[in-house]
Amino acid sequence: MTTLDHDWPEPIVRVQSLSESGCPLLPSRYIKPPTDRPSASAVTSALNIPIIDVHAFNLDQPELRATVLAQVSDACRNWGFFQIVNHGIRPELLDGVRRAWYDFFHLPVESKQGYANNPRTYEGYGSRLGVQKGAILDWSDYFFLHYLPPRLKDHNKWPAHPSSLGDLIEEYGEEVVKLGARLLKLLSLNLGLHQAYLQNAFGGEDVGACLRVNYYPKCPQPDLTLGLSSHSDPGGLTLLLPDDRVAGLQVRKDDNWITVKPARHAIIVNVGDQVQVLSNAIYKSVEHRVIVNSDKERVSLAFFYNPKSNIPIGPIKELVTPDKPALYSPMTFDEYRVYIRMRGPQGKSQVESLKSPK
Repeated sequence: MTTLDHDWPEPIVRVQSLSESGCPLLPSRYIKPPTDRPSASAVTSALNIPIIDVHAFNLDQPELRATVLAQVSDACRNWGFFQIVNHGIRPELLDGVRRAWYDFFHLPVESKQGYANNPRTYEGYGSRLGVQKGAILDWSDYFFLHYLPPRLKDHNKWPAHPSSLGDLIEEYGEEVVKLGARLLKLLSLNLGLHQAYLQNAFGGEDVGACLRVNYYPKCPQPDLTLGLSSHSDPGGLTLLLPDDRVAGLQVRKDDNWITVKPARHAIIVNVGDQVQVLSNAIYKSVEHRVIVNSDKERVSLAFFYNPKSNIPIGPIKELVTPDKPALYSPMTFDEYRVYIRMRGPQGKSQVESLKSPK
């Protein structure tokens, strides 16, 4: 059940192994402080994040395009999250890649251990974020891999089983990268910029992209823990393929947590910290977390569409005015990512700490 890697501060425990052992009580390492538990928070069940049909953006019908732009603008400014439907990715591909990852997590533990990760590269099969010794852990395992730039893509680090998985990752990655580029056009136009502006700020064609596949096993006491602690995403845009059979993602809206109800074959999009910085906080990266379930497991695929790692990211000069000066000092995404990985999920404190002194 445990593996020892000298790069982690203590032996790694696979959460799936704990779940499958049938333990009736949650181990103390996973029990969150009372204020961070799902049961202690105000949860609003009637609301849902916006659902936007983006097909019309590709049509030569100005009124329909304007409607899509307005919906995306409102979502980025007021929610930080939205679901898109009719996005152009085949439903069969979405179902197939999610099912293949589900099969991977159900392989024998010995098969998965060959891909065990470490905090220096982060890539591979993992069960914790951050390297703080004695930290309270999340109830989840994951697999992280690089997709772009091509020099970081290493097929030897991708799972060899199930045998279909490699081809599915390639096709899914190609489609989601194209979708990320289309979404940046919408965001640029809504900021009053040329449609290629944000893509160029990300590094043009030389962007970064990576995939984190999350596995949330059944949990004996789900009211005491979280599958993923509250955080905002450090990168540019996140495109999430949720498990549309089991709700789990919660988004903070004002002082409430909203449990997202995934639409069938939708992609959930959220603004990351780098877009908040570039937009000078016109667009907001928003805290979110994942709750777990006592009788259902979940698999979700978070694809991160990120700026090139060594470009300084700061507020776009066209969005800086005497009334709204630059809120952030420039920092490369590489610098920011290391900062995040050392500390683990910390709500919104990461990006807020970047704000320039007044």
